[in-house]
Amino acid sequence: MDYGINRERALELLNSHLNNQNLVKHCLASEAVMRALARHFSEDEELWGLTGLLHDLDVELTLDDLARHTHETVRILREEGVAEEIIEAIRMHNEHAHGDKRSERFHHALAAGETITGLITAAALVYPDKKLASVKPKSVRKRYKEKIFAAGANRTIIAECEQIGIPVPEFCDLCLEAMQGIADDLGL
Repeated sequence: MDYGINRERALELLNSHLNNQNLVKHCLASEAVMRALARHFSEDEELWGLTGLLHDLDVELTLDDLARHTHETVRILREEGVAEEIIEAIRMHNEHAHGDKRSERFHHALAAGETITGLITAAALVYPDKKLASVKPKSVRKRYKEKIFAAGANRTIIAECEQIGIPVPEFCDLCLEAMQGIADDLGL
C-alpha cells in the first residue's frame, strides 16, 4: 500500500523538525505501541506505525501550544503527499485543536497509545537502572492508578483504550511489551 511516505522519509522529517531527542524517542515509542496495537487488531501495521512515528512532528514548532499543535503537522504532511488516513489520525490525536471528537478505533488508539508512553517511560526512570526491562506490567498498572505519578500522562485519554475494546490493564501490558521491544532505541 502507498502511504505517500516510507519510514526512512518519516525519520528524516522527524529529525529535521525535532531537536529534542526525548521527543524523537517519544515518537519512536509511539510507533512501537501503534505497531503492537495494529497487530492486536489485525490492522495495517505500517500505516499505524507511521502514524505513531509522525504524530508529534510539529510539537517544537508550536511550542506545546495545544491550540496549534497538529495544524503544522497536517500542513507538512499534506505537502509531502502523505496518505489522508495518517493525517486525519494525527489531527484527531489533538481533538481540542480542531473542535472534533475522536470516534474511530484508529484515532482512539493513537491518542491512548501515545499518551501511555510517558507513563511507561516515567515508570522506567524510577528504577535504579532506569531500564524498561526492569519494569513489570503490574508496576505500570499500579502507576496508572496513581494520578500524581507522571501527572502529564492524561489517564482519561489512556482510558480511551476501553472504547476500542482493550481493558486498561491489558493495554498497559501490551504497550509496555511494545516499548521493551525497542528499549535500546529509547535508551531505556
